[in-house]
Amino acid sequence: MPWTTPNLLTLLRVALIPVIGALYLLDFSGYIVAIVFLLAGLTDWLDGYLARHLNETSPFGAFLDPVADKLMVSVVLVLLAADATLVSSVISPALFTVVTAIIIGREITISALREWMAELGRRGVVRVGWIGKVKTTVQFIAITVLLGAESAPHPVFLVIGEGLLYAAGALTLWSMLIYLRGAWPTLAEQAKRTET
Repeated sequence: MPWTTPNLLTLLRVALIPVIGALYLLDFSGYIVAIVFLLAGLTDWLDGYLARHLNETSPFGAFLDPVADKLMVSVVLVLLAADATLVSSVISPALFTVVTAIIIGREITISALREWMAELGRRGVVRVGWIGKVKTTVQFIAITVLLGAESAPHPVFLVIGEGLLYAAGALTLWSMLIYLRGAWPTLAEQAKRTET
């Protein structure tokens, strides 16, 4: 593994996942947990920026960066969905849990699709597009607001965080459909080869 600044930032993001989990489970201030999560999220933007501008892209970085993002988001969403106090305070507990499952399920599905397409030499078909970047941004903002909402003086922050999470869920489905539509010709072609 090349010890470049972008790769070190990605590793830092992975290392912060158990820290965020521990802070949340030990009932630290929601503001502290939100700030640590936000800082970890900012390393995602920074490592990509540095990799491009310092010409320090690497296969390891290309592999680990999306894995780090998905791990961090999935772990924190599970923590939030498992928090009975938080979930009982949202407008729609059932919808909150379903959207959490959709986001995590989409991440697993698209990761598997990308890996399979890469094996076929067609990774470019499912490369990250603008909608995926918007989805990721809204997702990170939603989670940050939800983490901080516990310590916020007014419940409006919980409502905002919940609304942003639902928006991220909608963007998640939209981006998944775009990726699946792009991969469909290859999927159909592979299905035909299997049948013959």
